[in-house]
Amino acid sequence: MRKKERARALIERLKTEYPDAACSLDYNDAWKLLVSVRLAAQCTDARVNQIVPELFEKYPTIEALADADVADIEAIVKPCGLGRSKARDISGCMKMLRDQFASQVPDDFDALLSLPGVGRKSANLIMGDVFGKPAIVTDTHCIRLVNRMGLVDGCKDPKKVELELWKLIPPEEGSDFCHRLVYHGRDVCTARKHPHCEHCCCADVCKKVGV
Repeated sequence: MRKKERARALIERLKTEYPDAACSLDYNDAWKLLVSVRLAAQCTDARVNQIVPELFEKYPTIEALADADVADIEAIVKPCGLGRSKARDISGCMKMLRDQFASQVPDDFDALLSLPGVGRKSANLIMGDVFGKPAIVTDTHCIRLVNRMGLVDGCKDPKKVELELWKLIPPEEGSDFCHRLVYHGRDVCTARKHPHCEHCCCADVCKKVGV
């Protein structure tokens, strides 16, 4: 089976299995998603969702968070790990949004990448979930699954995986496809040596198991 054919099949199987898949970080503003996705590095989304309400209650706007003492931010976000660097990035990001983008999250990929602490994964998440634009979010689940399923070949570099997937996944499907990979990676295609292939909706089109 060719990769494009496999990609189409995987998109449809996962769409049927997880029709309502969405970002698992809680947010109601674009800037809050930027904060949460930075905190989610090497931390679970569930833990981030527990921590950010206190942060956003104390600092309810971009301007308030930009003016906050970095040490105060760190004290709140410390349970997410890497508290010092995350607090520094969040502070810098909010200051830049305030000073250079009129307190608006930009809908331009390169502009998002210019923000402290924002890499390609975060920028793609914002582009897809907030602005509804084509996006491919290569998180750990995505990278593991597309290698295992046969869409990429032994590539673990997030940017290279992203660029390979752009060749295979229709632009309008990219964001939702990546969210569904997260659900599938948590529930079925786990990081264990022996994932639950017997329960997998994609088994017959997966390179590891099927054709």
